[in-house]
Amino acid sequence: MDVLADPRAPQRLRHETRMRLLEVTGVTTLTPRMRRIHLKGDMAGFAAPGHADHIKVFFFPPGVAPRAVPIGPDGAQFAPGERPQMRDYTPRAYDVDKGTLDLDFVLHGDGPAATWAAQAAIGQTLVIGGPRGSLIVPMNFDWYLLAGDETAIPALARRMAELPAGARVLAVIEVDNLSEHQPFAGAADVALTYVYRNGAAAGTGSRILDRIRTMRFPTGTAYAYVAGEAAMSRAVRAHLTEARGFNPDYVRAAGYWQRGMADAQQDH
Repeated sequence: MDVLADPRAPQRLRHETRMRLLEVTGVTTLTPRMRRIHLKGDMAGFAAPGHADHIKVFFFPPGVAPRAVPIGPDGAQFAPGERPQMRDYTPRAYDVDKGTLDLDFVLHGDGPAATWAAQAAIGQTLVIGGPRGSLIVPMNFDWYLLAGDETAIPALARRMAELPAGARVLAVIEVDNLSEHQPFAGAADVALTYVYRNGAAAGTGSRILDRIRTMRFPTGTAYAYVAGEAAMSRAVRAHLTEARGFNPDYVRAAGYWQRGMADAQQDH
């Protein structure tokens, strides 16, 4: 889409890709299923202006000390036997001048990220890379739709916080139960609805889509950001563009994870 022809077109920015070795300075339990890890280190040049930007977080094999390595034409140059597993995370908050970064981890399953976050302690280290780029969504839409499961909360929370006073937002968030509620700061006019699994496995059912189907939308042009389990994101996007008249260019549906698959992420 031509940005000059459409002032509402999202804009992509590219950033220098760097790896950083950061130290854990604190751990905060936000809810029974979510922990915030506070990190500190050299953040010079770090930029993540988009609410849904993501960094790579590296989880090294047992016995391998976390370390940043050079980035070549084919990516990070890890030695044989030292290649870590990687997962994508949205920076919840960061301060370049103070050298700080906060990441929120959902404690579900036994994958490398959740396992690491469950035992993270002050003094441990973590390697991150990126972001490689940002998608900047203009703030001149008539209203905004935000939807996702708990893995999307950092991105949804950042968007709610950055929108100005008077911006109208409808938000739908799926969590397990009432204990997973979090406060969200911001000046926007947010109507937030939670839907609950109540013990059902994450990624099952169609709670977010079912709730959105019943919603009465405001008039005007909207931008929708939907993120979380991939099948859910695809289904909500299809509903918005096929049944509710959304401009496909104004809907971003991100599959942060896919039920039954490890390390699956895709945008639609």
